[in-house]
Amino acid sequence: MYKTRFKIEELIFDQNGLIPAIVIDEDTKEILMLAYMTEESLNISIEKELTCFWSRSREELWLKGETSGNLQHIVRIVADCDRDALSVYVRKDGPACHFGNDSCFSELLYDSEEPPAFSINDLSCLIEGRKINKIEGSYTTYLFEKGLTKILKKVGEETTEVVIAAMSKVKEDTVYEISDLVYHLLVLMAEMEISLQDVRDELASRYVSDDKAKQEY
Repeated sequence: MYKTRFKIEELIFDQNGLIPAIVIDEDTKEILMLAYMTEESLNISIEKELTCFWSRSREELWLKGETSGNLQHIVRIVADCDRDALSVYVRKDGPACHFGNDSCFSELLYDSEEPPAFSINDLSCLIEGRKINKIEGSYTTYLFEKGLTKILKKVGEETTEVVIAAMSKVKEDTVYEISDLVYHLLVLMAEMEISLQDVRDELASRYVSDDKAKQEY
């Protein structure tokens, strides 16, 4: 049984019976695509917990991933303050874009001179890139060239450094050492072809929310 604060009938659809739906990756918060829903497709989406849209070009219902296998599993749907647009948070089985890209939003129109915000996903991608395209002078490249034994040694060393810093109860030092450890863990993950999503899935399998009787964490 899903939770809701209001009825679908309270949403505002346009003159064609459509409401825009912005699809967002639940884990990365990346915008994946913009599509349109009718009241019927929204009901189907909620019932199946899979995104179902209205194709304006074909004028028919469209279950995302039905033929490609790139299904989008709905986590939650949120309406905006005017109730005339939706944000649909999903976990996807494959690319959202029909060109094979993770997101439909990949054509850069404007980029400010401000540095992009840091994300652990970007760092993970950079590290994975160093494994494929080794750059001379890169510490990450050095670790991959030395191999698993060296990477594991560094993970062990950084783990010890975290313990020592935490024992000193100096927050700044502990944050610094944790950051070193996280970086080396990401290198290890890349070396062993473990993705962030693999870790998210494992953590999710253990998670039970606070309103449940059983506690895993």
